[in-house]
Amino acid sequence: MPPTLASLVQHSALKLIVRAGADRLGTPVRWAHASELADPVPYMDGGELLLVTATNLDADDLESMRRYVRRLAGAGVAGVGFAVGVNYDDVPAALVDAAEEAGLPLLEVPRRTPFLAISKAVSAAIAADQYRAVTAGFEAQRELTKAALAGDGPAELLARLAAHIDGWAALYDTSGAVLAAAPEWAARRAARLTPDVERLRDRPAPASVVVGGSEDRVELQSLGTGRRARGALAVGTGAALGTAERYAVHSAVALLTLTTARSRSLQGAEQRLGAAVLRMLLAGQPDHARAVAGDLYGGLLDAPFRLLIAEAAAPAGSELLTEMMEAAAARTGEALLLVPEAERVVVLAADGGSAVAACAAYAEAQDDRAPREGGPEDSDVVVGLSAPSGPIAVSAAYKQAEQALSVARRRGRALVEHEELAAGSVLPLLADDAVRAFADGMLRALYEHDAKGRGDLVASLRAWLSRHGQWDAAAADLGVHRHTLRYRMRRVEEILGRSLDDPDVRMELWLALKATEAATPAEE
Repeated sequence: MPPTLASLVQHSALKLIVRAGADRLGTPVRWAHASELADPVPYMDGGELLLVTATNLDADDLESMRRYVRRLAGAGVAGVGFAVGVNYDDVPAALVDAAEEAGLPLLEVPRRTPFLAISKAVSAAIAADQYRAVTAGFEAQRELTKAALAGDGPAELLARLAAHIDGWAALYDTSGAVLAAAPEWAARRAARLTPDVERLRDRPAPASVVVGGSEDRVELQSLGTGRRARGALAVGTGAALGTAERYAVHSAVALLTLTTARSRSLQGAEQRLGAAVLRMLLAGQPDHARAVAGDLYGGLLDAPFRLLIAEAAAPAGSELLTEMMEAAAARTGEALLLVPEAERVVVLAADGGSAVAACAAYAEAQDDRAPREGGPEDSDVVVGLSAPSGPIAVSAAYKQAEQALSVARRRGRALVEHEELAAGSVLPLLADDAVRAFADGMLRALYEHDAKGRGDLVASLRAWLSRHGQWDAAAADLGVHRHTLRYRMRRVEEILGRSLDDPDVRMELWLALKATEAATPAEE
């Protein structure tokens, strides 16, 4: 620890005597400085032991000494050392009283103790403290490096870091979730800082922030050297970090960043292997895919999985989504096959697993967010999710995911599951500008005919199609004779120039009518 007034008083060679402020001798001393200026405050940084002989002071005047001492105390001076036997035989009573009133420590410096000796003692103590801090820092670095190389994950590294800083430490993934903490009780404390970690994540790495609280003082440090942070480290202590503790924290940040970078390189190799497995599955070669997948992805292919395709307005969006899925899968030990494809990413993930759940939660949060002016954010993604599948049906699952992605894009939703399309109606798919344009072009002549009061061909066509061409039933629905309905259907054929005997024509007309209904608000 740095030198204090108490350590200087206890220094046997200095022979200092306490004249005031005996209850504040624990104050650290940053330097010892001699000045005979009547107002040395402009030249003080705070924490100094000011050494004086009162050459230019009226040290016997109480009011003068009160003003002098108050200014020193306000500037953060640690204490005053007054040399006796130079200008005054004893420490002036006015100075003693003023120092007591202000709570500023006052030390008597005997005639035989030169100021230089005090300066040397302070300098030597500061140097020794710095040496101890550096030595402790290097020792911490060795211990932390040994823990990082042990290959047991970050838990042991965090435990040793927490011991060195006499506090707690926690590691977060890119989503702000706590991956590990030491001691164990710190996990709950660390979890409450997730919003702060999320804000730190949005700043270019490296970045740091201090979070104050009633319980402790917490420093958050981002991990990574690229545009986006790859995680964060939190350290909580009862006071500001000292030099040795700072060395330990910086070492931990460097080691965790290297570990993260190594993990990213490993993930790159895994992605290349995953891409080969996916190509084999799409080519209908599940046996070859299993052989290549090995232990890395073999477990994923042994159970139902989902295939999802995600697109983003900018790479940052798909990166954030995949990082959240990777983190969720890592926490539960799930295999995750992830293959980037230009501006999108293809993922195979366990059906009902945490990675799919993380994707759904991310999409739900995006859908709940109010729309931004100027279009989607860079972090916005659109995801298509297949039905549960297996190795022999990956090609079909890929098509399902693409279909769901197309529907999600048209509907302005972050995620659509193919099962929604299979279980629902085809009618919502007609709410498309191209389909509406087709319907308008196909039915325009009939609407124009009806608008001139020459009959009700559109309603007659709708009734006839809904009754599958049954003349009597359709005529009854319209309240007309079946011969009247037959005449109207002939007019429809004449106006459109197409035969109603053709099933494709009947299908197109029915879809056109439905598309027109979907585009027209229902009447109250």
